[in-house]
Amino acid sequence: MTTTIRSPAPLPRLAALTLAATTLLAGCSLTPVYERPALPVAAQWPATAHAPAGADHATAPAVAAADLPWQQFVHDERLRELIAMALHGNRDLRVAVQAVAQARAQYQVRRADQAPTLNAGASATRSTPAPMAAFGGPEISSNYGLSVGLASWEIDFFGRVAALKDAALAQYLATNEARKAAQISVVAAVSQAWLALQTDTALLQLAERTLATREQSLQLIQMRVDHGVSSALDLRQAQSLAATARASRAQQQRLRAQDIHALTLLVGQAIPEHLLPPLPATQPAAAPADMTRPTPAPQATAALTRFAEVPAGLPSDLLLRRPDIRQAEQQLIAANANIGAARANFFPRISLTASLGRVSGDLDGLLGSGGSRAWTFAPSLVLPLFDMGRNRAALEAAQAAREMAVAQYEKAIQTAFKEVADALAARSALADQLGALEQQAHAEQERFGLADLRYRNGVASYLDMLDAQRSLFATEQALAQARLAQRVNEVQLYKALGGGWHDAAAENPPGAASARPASGG
Repeated sequence: MTTTIRSPAPLPRLAALTLAATTLLAGCSLTPVYERPALPVAAQWPATAHAPAGADHATAPAVAAADLPWQQFVHDERLRELIAMALHGNRDLRVAVQAVAQARAQYQVRRADQAPTLNAGASATRSTPAPMAAFGGPEISSNYGLSVGLASWEIDFFGRVAALKDAALAQYLATNEARKAAQISVVAAVSQAWLALQTDTALLQLAERTLATREQSLQLIQMRVDHGVSSALDLRQAQSLAATARASRAQQQRLRAQDIHALTLLVGQAIPEHLLPPLPATQPAAAPADMTRPTPAPQATAALTRFAEVPAGLPSDLLLRRPDIRQAEQQLIAANANIGAARANFFPRISLTASLGRVSGDLDGLLGSGGSRAWTFAPSLVLPLFDMGRNRAALEAAQAAREMAVAQYEKAIQTAFKEVADALAARSALADQLGALEQQAHAEQERFGLADLRYRNGVASYLDMLDAQRSLFATEQALAQARLAQRVNEVQLYKALGGGWHDAAAENPPGAASARPASGG
């Protein structure tokens, strides 16, 4: 019930004392004390995750990945420019940025619930018949009013509003960490797409050179067949080998075009031509003027982008470095705060509505001597008596959500541990694999040169040279793929360790100081 009293006296002292007392008593929290779950992984990386001796890394200071800006991690000016373009134009990253803005606004809404809302109002009423019309008075009654008052302001005795505010703050911080994780993913994705483009460009160059070599061999076989030195079988084998090289060249042209399309999607805009690896120049097959001169062995000589070396650190470092783990922890904090709000629903909810203004039967006298003061003071208390178990179910749901958040937080840590351990193990194995393939490629080049020379001098059959040529081409392709895997592994390790985001101002967003809600009763 709301009581309206017209009086020239100010707001009663009892009401003011009540308001002050309720304000002082507000702020008792029923939120459980937050405790970070134990680390669900080993304290050290697996024994297989050791860096190999003499690993091929660019020289750089041993800075933690999360503290190493991507501009210093990447040692290629073109790739740095592409990453900068992607951070500005990538649509997924734009969505993540707007999600942060949305979460910040939602937190501000929850924070505003803790303060009273002041409203100004004006009213005018005209009705008939007037109360005194039967006694000769006016037949139309008029009533005008101006007031400033509090809307229904919940006095937060048991911390329900504060818990909802803390949950909204944690969700905002989690969304901000998600934005960092999105930037890390964009940096890594652009780097990997660039490496794939470089590799496919090198393989296209290898296919072009191989095709030129095989067409030169085909001309040589044709001359030998014309002079009765070689058989038609050798000619058909040479034709088949040249056709295989043409098919490989077409395949690499397709893969290179697809790499450019994927990189364009990541960057979010058309890529200038000068930022792309140049296409290999097409060289026509030279006429075999000297039948005793060996055919040069084709090689994929293009170098891939180099990256700075980053130390692995300890598994516990990931808790503070990986944005996705920090995001999961903030979501856990939000779920913990929601338990406090659900518990507060079992207790009385006290609200206050009050207003102060003037009323008058004459519009001209509303602000003059013809008006009078009016105030309302309407506290209300709602105590849940029977709700068919609704509050109990809401509390159980909040507790279940917290257990889910704990599991998701622990899974995020375990996933991060696996990604780092995989990248470290691959770093060691890929270095050994690359060294072996380089030795094999060198041996195959020597073998091809000797087989070609022996065939030209009639010592060996064309089948020997054909086998050496096929083996060299396959080894060169495997070597290029191994180099790609090694560089991609460096990017993946940088990403797994939380690298790709480094902004000191973003480490402490507004409101972070109050991210840990106070507990107590």
